Amino acid sequence: MSREEFIGLVQQALDELPDEFREHVENVAVLVEDEPAQQAPSHNGRRRPRPLILGQFIGVPATRKSFFDFSTGPSHVILYQKNIEAVCSTDAEIREQVRLTLMHELGHYFGMDESQLWDV
Repeated sequence: MSREEFIGLVQQALDELPDEFREHVENVAVLVEDEPAQQAPSHNGRRRPRPLILGQFIGVPATRKSFFDFSTGPSHVILYQKNIEAVCSTDAEIREQVRLTLMHELGHYFGMDESQLWDV
């Protein structure tokens, strides 16, 4: 899938967010990259296998932000296109995985941890 098509799926997933979430998302950039940076070599010089990361939230969760905090720029969500494509067989699966990954990472923005996200 081309980058433009993938970004179109991301935009569609953002547009379809429920209003109760969308109106509370502030100053969050959504980026698309091919895959995460390589993991640093282990102590013996070999790379350890890394789990396939589909997305990542980087920033301060909205529940922990304070007026008194120094500005560190916008929080951001990164979706990793090649990794998402690697776990999907069809365009429909890619579309659904983009939606799920975006919702998962925005859950982190709202202060949810992994166990809370699995419950949802």
